[in-house]
Amino acid sequence: MRTHTTKSKAIPKAIATESQPADAISMLMEDHEHVKDLFEQFEGLGDRAMVSKKKLVDEICNELTKHTMIEEELFYPAVRSIGKEFEDTIDEAIVEHASAKQLIAQLLSMDAGDDLFDAKVTVLSEQIDHHVEEEEGELFPKVRKSSLDLVALGRQMEERKQQIPDPAG
Repeated sequence: MRTHTTKSKAIPKAIATESQPADAISMLMEDHEHVKDLFEQFEGLGDRAMVSKKKLVDEICNELTKHTMIEEELFYPAVRSIGKEFEDTIDEAIVEHASAKQLIAQLLSMDAGDDLFDAKVTVLSEQIDHHVEEEEGELFPKVRKSSLDLVALGRQMEERKQQIPDPAG
């Protein structure tokens, strides 16, 4: 079992099984890790790997689009419902999502050889790193301590995620 450590304690990372579905936070953290891996793969590609770069960026954009949608449609409203203490954090996350969505739309309409393509991928990666740091370091630990049913929410999020078409086609 992998653990994610915060300043206060280690949080076991739940692994989804038929008897134990992943909870909402574990699901989001798995998404974070997957996208981080995709960004690292992108960084490892050479300047001439245009087809691979475009495929990887399309996958990154698909994953981020689905992730932001389930957060905005299900996770954030559920978190808002448990207390006003989360308002500012959720508002900031939504603004960060809007900024990421702009870059995602631009990247989906570009070719890997276009001017600023690599720069936009780098900026998107940096924005996502910052967003993930705040969620995993501040928001998720507080939500874990709440009364929110994270397993039921995780099920809803997984169902919704399966319904979202890939924006890149």
